[in-house]
Amino acid sequence: MPVKIRLQRHGKKGKPFYWVVAADARAKRDGRYLEKIGTYNPNTNPATVDINEESAVNWLEKGAQPTDTARTIMSYKGIMLKHHLNGGVRKGALTQEEADKKLAVWLKEKDAKILAKKEGLTKEEADAKAKRLAAEKAVSDKRLADAAAAEAEATLSEQAAVAEEAAPVEEAAPVEEAAPVEEAAPVEEVAPEASKDEAEEEEKE
Repeated sequence: MPVKIRLQRHGKKGKPFYWVVAADARAKRDGRYLEKIGTYNPNTNPATVDINEESAVNWLEKGAQPTDTARTIMSYKGIMLKHHLNGGVRKGALTQEEADKKLAVWLKEKDAKILAKKEGLTKEEADAKAKRLAAEKAVSDKRLADAAAAEAEATLSEQAAVAEEAAPVEEAAPVEEAAPVEEAAPVEEVAPEASKDEAEEEEKE
């Protein structure tokens, strides 16, 4: 019976949670399984992996074939390396102590990388939070400054209006009456000159 080490999906919609199981390759994905080896939660950052190393190595030594995702998860926990080192011990390439030492060194380096990643994520979250707070403070300060400027402008306008109402109204200067125009002296009518005939007649008389 071919055995697969694979993931079995659980959890609610949008937030999957997986069991790592050893199951018959012919069984359905979420169907019957032979043994539950561990769990895998991708909803956290970094992902949470909890696997029984002894059970996983035991199934690998029996010939169980992990799927690509299951292999990656087990490599993340050092299970594939342990299986490989156990093979070297069985062949006599190295002793059990050497294998355990190599595995311990690898796990120590892996833990340091995971810790550094967690610290980096924490720092990024803190920086992002500080930036958000700074941006919110800048917007709040600008809003307060705009409100203060508008209030000052309204106060100045009100003061100007009050001052304008309180100022005395200047009386208009009296308009000087125009001097009476003197009537022109009547022009004496000039008697028309008598014609020459009339003058001659007067001389004759």
